[in-house]
Amino acid sequence: MVARTAKLRGVIEASDTGSSQAAEEGRKRDFWPADKPGRKLPNPKLLYGASAALVAVIVAVVAVLVFTGGEDAPAVNKAVPTAYTPDFNGEGFAEIADRSADGRAITEGEAASAKELKGGAYSFTLAESEVTGDCKSATWGARLQGDLAKFGCSQIVRSAYVSHDKKHVGQFFVINMKDMQGVQQILRDLQRETGAGWVTPLKVPDVPAFGSGFSAAYAKTYGHYAVITWVERAGGDKSTTLNELIDVSLVIEGAADFLYGRLDLASGTGAGQ
Repeated sequence: MVARTAKLRGVIEASDTGSSQAAEEGRKRDFWPADKPGRKLPNPKLLYGASAALVAVIVAVVAVLVFTGGEDAPAVNKAVPTAYTPDFNGEGFAEIADRSADGRAITEGEAASAKELKGGAYSFTLAESEVTGDCKSATWGARLQGDLAKFGCSQIVRSAYVSHDKKHVGQFFVINMKDMQGVQQILRDLQRETGAGWVTPLKVPDVPAFGSGFSAAYAKTYGHYAVITWVERAGGDKSTTLNELIDVSLVIEGAADFLYGRLDLASGTGAGQ
């Protein structure tokens, strides 16, 4: 655990992209031309034509709002972590590198099996868990969603955790892919510089909104599963250190223990074998 923590700290620190600065790019340009004196007024006929076109646009917008639910349609949280570290190795999970060796779908019981997580000074409680077979609905980004379909995503698990002292929140994801090659492609897609998209945080009532502040995510290859932990201080406190978030992330990763049970069954060492 000590060696693994040290390795993770080093790689995450190297991956910190300074997202708060990047988020400000492109916001300071003035797109409105100067209103210069003496400019020529447009032809009245052009004004009438423009007014008619504007009315048509308004009618179309109203129709869209009526038939799609308007403001009631949920907004997609397109947050990405400040620091992201993928581990492509997959060491120890060769037995289930392909779904053909582990074809049983993840159950709701497995997804919600880690109701309490503890490690070091941190303790977390599961706030809510969800399993969906619609991989597109749990993600955003055309490129990421395209690769999820191309490489055989069949399920995504999303779980939200809150620390006992209410100071930290964590998101835990498992993506069930056809094989390890697909997992590795998804882990590449999740790198910020690709702009491919990300997994949408699970929104839970009475739990602080996730993804607005300084956060860190760690993705790991578990055979044909991509396991992702994403953590931040509750409320998005930007003064949080990477070392703190690494320690929290290692605790949240404990929710992946049910995958070791699947590995045991596939290798013939599980109960009843």
